[in-house]
Amino acid sequence: MARVLISMPEKFLDEIDSVASTENRTRSELIREALRTYMYRSRVRNTQTAASNAEILDALLG
Repeated sequence: MARVLISMPEKFLDEIDSVASTENRTRSELIREALRTYMYRSRVRNTQTAASNAEILDALLG
């Protein structure tokens, strides 16, 4: 598995570690899940935007 080095404020890292500990997961697991969720929501948002734009274009051309 590849490794990635990121920078963040200590306070934020403390919060991440606290959530990871509460959920009984590693820091890496929590960050991977957060990124998966972000990417999924981004795809959904882009799909919804494309559908909305298609409707607008259809209304303008129809």
